[in-house]
Parts: sequence; C-alpha cells; structure tokens
Amino acid sequence: MTRQTLLSLFALALLPLSVHADDDPRAREAGLVPGIYSAGEFNAITDVPGVRVGQVSLIEGSNIRTGVTAILPHEGNLYQNKVPAGFSQGNGFGKMMGSTQVIELGEVETPILLTNTLNVAEAASAAIDWTLQQAGNEEVRSVNAVVGETNDGRINDIRARALRPSHAMEAIRHARSGPVEEGSVGAGMGTVNFGWKGGIGTSSRVLPEALGGYVVGVLVQTNYGGELSIMGTPITAQALATESSRVPSATSPDGSVMIIIATNAPFSDRNLERLAKRAFLGIARTGSAMSNGSGDYALAFSTAESVRRTPARRAERHTIEDWPNDEMTPYFQAVVEATEEAVYNALFKASDVEGVNNGRYPSLPVDAVLKLIRQGQSQ
Repeated sequence: MTRQTLLSLFALALLPLSVHADDDPRAREAGLVPGIYSAGEFNAITDVPGVRVGQVSLIEGSNIRTGVTAILPHEGNLYQNKVPAGFSQGNGFGKMMGSTQVIELGEVETPILLTNTLNVAEAASAAIDWTLQQAGNEEVRSVNAVVGETNDGRINDIRARALRPSHAMEAIRHARSGPVEEGSVGAGMGTVNFGWKGGIGTSSRVLPEALGGYVVGVLVQTNYGGELSIMGTPITAQALATESSRVPSATSPDGSVMIIIATNAPFSDRNLERLAKRAFLGIARTGSAMSNGSGDYALAFSTAESVRRTPARRAERHTIEDWPNDEMTPYFQAVVEATEEAVYNALFKASDVEGVNNGRYPSLPVDAVLKLIRQGQSQ
C-alpha cells in the first residue's frame, strides 16, 4: 500500500470527527437565483466544454485542514495548445504565481492550481512536472505555472506546509468534467468567508443563441470578509441570533478570494481581461469591499479552438477569430451573476470544520438565512 493510499485512508477515517457532513442545498436549489441568465447543466465551471476540475483534501490529526484544486482548460497538451487568458487584480494583498506572464502574453499554458499561501511552491512544482511529462514537451525549458492561493491559517496549521507536489499532481490527474464538489473541499478545506466556513463554489451561465449561445463558468475559492449580503438581504450575526444557535467565528474584513473564469466564447486576451474585471462586481454583491488586507484576483480563459495558440499558428502568421467589443456586455452580466452564485454555493455547501488550536468553524445556518431572506422579500 502506497503512502498516498495510507494518507487518503487516514483522512477518510478522520472525516466524521473533523469535518461534519453538509446536507444543505445549493443556492439555486433553495430558490436563490441571481440574475437573468440560465445556468448550465451542472451549474459549474465544467459546463464550459472541455474544462475539468480535480480536488484533493488533506485532513491529518487535529491541525491539518488544507488541500488543492486544479482547473484544466482542455484535455490536450496545454503547453502546445495554449489558451488565451486575461488577468485582473482587485486588492493585491496576495499571490498569483504566473500572473505577470499571463498579463504580458495573454495566455495560459499549464493547469491552474489553487491552494494555501505557503504551499504555492509545491503546487507549482506539480504543474511544472505535469507539463514536462506531456508528450511533445521533451524540449521545453520554461514553464509558466499558474497558482493562486488564500491563507487558511485560521483553520489549518499552515506553517507545517503539509501539501506536497504529489497531492497537486493527484488533483491534476484526477480532474474530471461534470458536477464539481463544493464547500469544505480541496483548496477550500481551510477557508473562512464572512466569519463562516468558506470553501470552493462554482456556477455557470448560458447565453441565449441570439447573444452567441456560449457558456461562462466560474469557480471561486472564498476566504474573505466584509458584511455578508445574500440576494440583497444583510445576513448579520445579530439577525440570525433569533433563528440559529450558530455564531460566526471572530473575523475581519481582510482575507482573499480567487476567481477562475472559463468560457467557450472566442474572446481575445484583452476581452478576457475585461471579463475578469467584472467578476469583482459579483464579489461586491456578496458584501466585500476588497479590504486593505485582502488578496482578490480573477483569471479568465477561453477554450474556443479558434483562438488557441497552437504550434501551427505560431509557425506562421494567421488570422484568429475575435468577438466584437460591443457584444461583450451580456457576458459581463453573466460573469457577475455566476460569481455571485458561486460564492453563495461555497457558503451553503461548506461544512463545519474543527481545526488547529481546537478551533471550530461553523457553516452558515442555511435554513435561518433563507427565513431572513423570505422575511425581507415579503416586506
């Protein structure tokens, strides 16, 4: 039996004690539907054709609660078939490895990984190893690994740096299409959102055929603060006190959020940057002011084959498809809606987690929240 198998079995054995199962619905299942556009089949970033997600969660003893989430834009060799990408920074108190080359060249050439602040290097090592191992990359000497992070040190013993490259490689290799697990999983295992347990959340929007019919999918790693608002209703601890015995953990407005956006629309890297900027409007709708101590980053990429940077296109001059500027507004709307709903899903699907220093981080009391929202809508 391998060490990784032993670790996985150990984590599973501890799961009932350290991570309490969550049976709450996703936001849409509970009747909360932000915006005007329809969601895709899975209401996830994987509704964008070809996009896959893989996650590994680490649960060891009483102090390790962390993980890694991998997003792969397509099933091929990403280095040889780069996807156009755009990057946007909200407040920059954080780290997004590889962002300067994405800004300079407007493309992504590796899986996109999310993890905790002190394990960025280990995740990057896996992305580099995976890329070098791909057939056709035998002569590759430079790899721009893209790794985002949030600091899960309130729940996880982050200084232990428990995540290894093998964990990140497992997330990459096991990435799949279809439904995406949300809440206290992967890179969201140890995160806190508005004082409640945060996590991984995802959502999608499908544009009508008259507007192109393309999909916009979003995945978030939520670890930020502020004044929580859901569908325009303030969700304060005081308001919840009469409906729930749960109270949020001590928190501040500081924290971080990573937003990964995928689309199959044939956008240029310039318009993908514009798309990424709009995602922060979805974060603002949830109650964040992107505080001084927050790291808020968004990266958007297009999977459309007509805009990929392939060896054949690099070898000669070529013409690529480009979506008109004056037809971008519906996609801006879509990414705002999907980002907002992805945050709600991260909060709704997060489970209670017991972590370092005997801390217990409760999940949002969804039934009480829904009652508050209904009361607000009836007034």
